[in-house]
Amino acid sequence: MEGGGLAPGVRADEDSESWPGRLGRVGGRKARWSYLGGRDTPGRVTDTFAQLGLSPEALDAVRRARFSRPTPIQAKAIPPALEGRDVIGCAATGTGKTAAYVLPLVERLAGQEGTLGLVLAPTRELVQQISETVRFFGESRGVSHAVVIGGEDMGAQAGALERRPTLVLATPGRLVDLLKSGLVDFTRLRTLVLDEADRMLDMGFQEQLERILAALPRRRQTLLFSATLSPDVSDFAAAELHRPVRVEVTRSGTPAERAEQRLYVVKPEEKSALLLALLARDEATALVFAGTKERADKVHKALQRAGYRCGVLHADRTQNQRNQAMQAFRDGTYRCLVATDIAARGLDVEDVGHVINYDLPHEPEDYVHRIGRTARASASGVASTFVTAKDRQMTEKIERVMRANIPRAEVPREDPVFQAEMARREAAQRDPGPPQKDQGVKKTEGQAPGRHARTHKRNVR
Repeated sequence: MEGGGLAPGVRADEDSESWPGRLGRVGGRKARWSYLGGRDTPGRVTDTFAQLGLSPEALDAVRRARFSRPTPIQAKAIPPALEGRDVIGCAATGTGKTAAYVLPLVERLAGQEGTLGLVLAPTRELVQQISETVRFFGESRGVSHAVVIGGEDMGAQAGALERRPTLVLATPGRLVDLLKSGLVDFTRLRTLVLDEADRMLDMGFQEQLERILAALPRRRQTLLFSATLSPDVSDFAAAELHRPVRVEVTRSGTPAERAEQRLYVVKPEEKSALLLALLARDEATALVFAGTKERADKVHKALQRAGYRCGVLHADRTQNQRNQAMQAFRDGTYRCLVATDIAARGLDVEDVGHVINYDLPHEPEDYVHRIGRTARASASGVASTFVTAKDRQMTEKIERVMRANIPRAEVPREDPVFQAEMARREAAQRDPGPPQKDQGVKKTEGQAPGRHARTHKRNVR
């Protein structure tokens, strides 16, 4: 769970009811919203949870969670959420946003019957982590919940929904499947939460979201949280939220302030050498992002060959393999985890010291999500990005989204680890090794031998 540092001041503009508002424009359409500003906003300072309007029961749970002070997103989102206002929360991963909506959800729904709340998130892993937070804050208050995600027994999930839990936590795809069966009753629903809304839209859940929203009461509270406010998210908010309060703890598209960013301009063949050189410099845990499943496997093998304990996450891995890899990374068995963007969604690890973009993401907004995995809560971290000549256009797009240039860093070509890996690579190209063992496929006379798959025993680091 995420606690955090001192919340900055909160300002409310004029022209509203209890939460002052102003007329804004979202996605080309007029949208009425209030604004609770960002880091430099003057005003009162909220440095305790007691100032947010939480009940004694909620404050007791906060103490048990060992939260010292509310994070900025918690300080700004909890009060309007408690009042029943719609909220747009722009905050990067690791800022405490889960508690920012779970605490008011539990407060508003405790002691009532029926399914009153729905939380949607893009991946099963993220839903499972939300479930842990809901259980911690809600169980003692009588707030029950059901988890509805793919890869699990649908019959058991249908049975859980028939018991009318207070909250349903779901991925859009599986929830739509259950809606078709008529087993879900949202007639009494009071609050909808969309967590990582930008990722749900990026991952193609627009149609599923529309079907889910059609099954919900129009008169409801909606809390939308997103690391970026893309045009798609803005259009969605304009259509589905009513006079939302907008809370923004970092500008849309900006990464965590404590993440030290570095950009390395390399040749394609230098990437593995640079990766090993950076890992050899310290003992920090590392999350390495690769652009494709094939690339992730290749990087994973390179790290294993160099003696690192590491796991890999991508769509071709079974759910059990993914769970095992994530758990080993969390508990320190693995120092490194190689992942594609989609496979890493929902990965919640508190102390990732180094995020390495071995390949650039396919969408500039994904860069923000990637480096949000380091420098979480009050921690610091490093985000290193490898770019080649062909990556210039995407680099410029990322920097436009962030409204800042990524600091350039010098490639350590004189580093002994870098040089050793480059020498190994060159030697492998000169000598592919002995022919592979004949597997029963006849070779024509004069046909070139196949490559020999070598294994290397190294000390585990």
